[in-house]
Amino acid sequence: MNLIETSQEIENGSVSLGIELGSTRIKAVLVTSDFKTIATGSYVWENQLENNIWTYALEDVWAGIQQSYQQMAADVQSKYHCELTKLNAIGISAMMHGYLVFDQSGKQLVPFRTWRNNMTETAADALTALFGFNIPQRWSIAHLYQAILNEESHVTDINYLTTLAGYVHWQLSGEKVLGVGDASGVFPIDETTGTYDETMLTKFNSLTNVQANPWRITDILPKPLPAGTVAGHLTAAGAALLDPSGQLAPGSVMAPPEGDAGTGMVATNSVRPRTGNISVGTSAFSMNVLDQPLSQVYRDIDIVTTPAGAPVAMVHVNNCSSDINAWSGIFNAFAQRLGVNLKPDQLYETLFLVSTKADPDAGNLVNYSYQSGENITKIKTGRPLFVRGENSKFTLPNFIQSQLYAAFAPLKIGMDILVNQEKIKTNVMIAQGGLFRTPVIEQQVLANALNIPITVMSTASEGGPWGMAVLAIYASRHQIGDNLADFLDRDVFVNPETMTLNPEPEGVAGYQQFIKNYQQSLQLEALAGETVKS
Repeated sequence: MNLIETSQEIENGSVSLGIELGSTRIKAVLVTSDFKTIATGSYVWENQLENNIWTYALEDVWAGIQQSYQQMAADVQSKYHCELTKLNAIGISAMMHGYLVFDQSGKQLVPFRTWRNNMTETAADALTALFGFNIPQRWSIAHLYQAILNEESHVTDINYLTTLAGYVHWQLSGEKVLGVGDASGVFPIDETTGTYDETMLTKFNSLTNVQANPWRITDILPKPLPAGTVAGHLTAAGAALLDPSGQLAPGSVMAPPEGDAGTGMVATNSVRPRTGNISVGTSAFSMNVLDQPLSQVYRDIDIVTTPAGAPVAMVHVNNCSSDINAWSGIFNAFAQRLGVNLKPDQLYETLFLVSTKADPDAGNLVNYSYQSGENITKIKTGRPLFVRGENSKFTLPNFIQSQLYAAFAPLKIGMDILVNQEKIKTNVMIAQGGLFRTPVIEQQVLANALNIPITVMSTASEGGPWGMAVLAIYASRHQIGDNLADFLDRDVFVNPETMTLNPEPEGVAGYQQFIKNYQQSLQLEALAGETVKS
């Protein structure tokens, strides 16, 4: 599509918008009818630990969305010399899970409790036993039940419980709905019906301490919707909230709001059975679309769904790139003291390339990149910790390698359950996330860590919001009988640019030694967290 054609699409309101609220960045992506990104805007933010709860203020949510939209609209004006006044379709995505509750007047009852909190162990264990289905600590229903067990006073006033994406969608459209993929992190989904599991809803409502409340669980949950459903339209109030300048007209189709796991699957064309993808950022998760049920319940494996409602085995870890970012900041500060100013991509590329000179096992160094607790390794309180022994080879290449290795260590432990115990095999495993902006390095580390081929697409570092824009277009075009997988194959991923790296035997052996050291020394991380906490 040339410049004139793109300008015409903007003026005709044929362009669509995807917004994703990630852990460290909110991003808006504007795409044409042929799925090409033409403008972007972003806002950097960070969660706060307040009263031992990881949270974001809703004021920051709207400040970030509005700034991202404003930057994106300015990008349109600069490139195409026309105003952005109408959108074909809009999709909202955000980090999954967590706890956002409101009373009947729409007032927020308690600060947002994000996926990062691991404060619901008692509730998660009890519900897992009750349902015979794994309920992770970060799921919304675990947060709700823990609040009930804690006898928190706000519980009786709950009128609506949703996720971050569901909240933003509600404010823009007036609709209390969720994409089924995001809803599957709120309460278990029945694959056959595409909605919440009736048997489990009944079991939850039968609990004595739940019955003491004036609501029943079905009264307060958002309605799950599959991809391709029109989930409302942008209201006049929503348009003013998204674009305070008043230029944006209401009426845009709203797609079902999805979680970042779902948009990652769409952005990597990984929604068919036996496909999979891995998303890395502040947290990391792998999504493996199942062609048969797992043989048993695993506490470290979540069963969620694709945006179309197909079952997915998900390995989610709370910590991935935060420690790498922190150490990179230290190296950048040192470089600046030497009068060297590096752009972020230059900084990361320089550090990552150093690791190519490292020993395969990272010189017997061990790193724990736990900014917060980590459920898979049973670490309740996170404290980043770097460990070396008297015989360790403490060099810069090995240090950087230990950081890269550690980013994937909890994910490796979880994936081993699927690969070794369930014998899950995927036809393709595609990785995405900011770490892959540096070509080859992290992709090869991940391939060696999991001992499987890893594919990266050209859109690896920007997949989420673009994937949500694709879902928005799908909602505006969906025809009966046209499923999401076929739509992606036929219309979106016609000639994808990809690169696949296979595991290297020496790297696989080196990572195996690293993960052995990592698991043997976990008690040091646990002790560090408890010591600082006390």
